[in-house]
Amino acid sequence: MSSIKAGSISKGMYLLFRNEPWQVTRSDFFHPGKGSAVQRVKMKNVKTGNTQDITYKTSESVEMIEVNSSEMQFLYNDGSEVVFMDPRSYDQVAVPLSLIEDKVGFLTPEVSCYVITYEDEVLGVSLPAKVKLKVEYAEDAVAGNRVNAPKKPVKMETGIEVMAPLFVKTGDVLIIDTDNGQYVSRG
Repeated sequence: MSSIKAGSISKGMYLLFRNEPWQVTRSDFFHPGKGSAVQRVKMKNVKTGNTQDITYKTSESVEMIEVNSSEMQFLYNDGSEVVFMDPRSYDQVAVPLSLIEDKVGFLTPEVSCYVITYEDEVLGVSLPAKVKLKVEYAEDAVAGNRVNAPKKPVKMETGIEVMAPLFVKTGDVLIIDTDNGQYVSRG
C-alpha cells in the first residue's frame, strides 16, 4: 500500500477506507473563498456495494491500495456470475454479477476486459471504452420528426436498449460507449 495526498484522488482509484477496499466513483476539487481546499470524494465499497461521500483536506494522506489488473476474455454469463478466461494460461475467473452491475449488457463473446483483483479477491472489471454491438431489432424510421437529431430505442444483441439515430436498421453494427451506454457511431 502507498500513501497519497487527498488532492491526488481521481475517479477509478482504489483506496483503503475503514480497512476495506473502496473504489472512487467521483472526485471533485473544491476551493472555498475562505479556508483550505478540499477534495470531495464519492466512494463505493467493493464488497457491499454501499456508497459514501467523504470530504478530505487536500493535504491529508489516504491509503491507496495496489490492485492487479489482468487482461481476460469474456466467456459467458450464467445468471449469477460472469466468467472470464486468461487467453495465455486458460485460467478462468468467476466474477459475481453484482460487481459488474449494468455493464454486463456490453459483454459479447471474446471481448477483452481487465479483471481487477486485490489480495486474490476480485474487485471489479474494467471494460473497453467502446464496444461494437449488433442491432437485433430497430423499428423503421417514420417520416417527419427530423428536428434536433431525434433518436429511437433499438435493442442490441445482448438485450440492452440504446437510443440511436433514426437511420439505424436491424442488423447494423453500432459502436457504444460503455461508460454511459450511449450511441457513438456505426461500426
